[in-house]
Amino acid sequence: MPRPLRISVVTPSFNQAAFLPRTLQSVLGQQGEFELDYRVQDGGSRDGSVELLERHAGRLRFKTEPDHGQADAVNRALREADGDVVGWVNSDDLLLPGALDRVAKAFRERPGTQWVHGRCEIIDAEDRPIRRWLSAYKDRRCRRYSYRKLLLENFVSQMTVFWRRDALDAGPLDEALHYALDYDLWLRLGKRSAPVFIDAPQAAFRWYDTSKSGARFDVQFEEDLRVFERHAPPGDRLLRLEKRLHTAGIVAAYRVLRAFR
Repeated sequence: MPRPLRISVVTPSFNQAAFLPRTLQSVLGQQGEFELDYRVQDGGSRDGSVELLERHAGRLRFKTEPDHGQADAVNRALREADGDVVGWVNSDDLLLPGALDRVAKAFRERPGTQWVHGRCEIIDAEDRPIRRWLSAYKDRRCRRYSYRKLLLENFVSQMTVFWRRDALDAGPLDEALHYALDYDLWLRLGKRSAPVFIDAPQAAFRWYDTSKSGARFDVQFEEDLRVFERHAPPGDRLLRLEKRLHTAGIVAAYRVLRAFR
């Protein structure tokens, strides 16, 4: 009988004691036909995060040391991960019940699969669902995936993505990127193969005023455009026009949301 799929989950964290316990529980509470390798890369927190991690030392592995940002922290942990498939969940986000079992099933039933992603909810600081319309919009985009559509818009939710560890020869996360590091990886993976979409709620993304996405969405989309230029076919002017118009519309929508929150 073949051994269960081994899944490595990485959590980068720095001074996130307010949310970290919920993230840890959401990962450690996963059940199903898989083996879990959970690693937390802490950036030298001084808010009680390390003490929280020490309480779970028998169920996860963690390091606490200075890093050069999120991409560096994730890369450090991924280099040591030993799972067949890997992914990362930020220290303020959550995996939903059954998520890893569905990931294992997707890879088990489709042996040629390189990467998977799924549906994602958006929650506030108190775990309350918000912006359901945005989640529904992204779900529709995911069901109609094409690489061109991914170039136009990053509709793939980072905390739902898992990929085969041997697909890492696509390259580690670009440590020069602060916001679009995941988008750059999806576009590299997408050049290799289309993902499998798990049409079930897999994770929850936490949106609040001081989160990266909530605080600097304008800068985020500027970086998104730079990543797009890395991967867009040379000379495709129509695609570039579509991208800029689409991005301008999204930024305008985010500004309206912020004004009326």
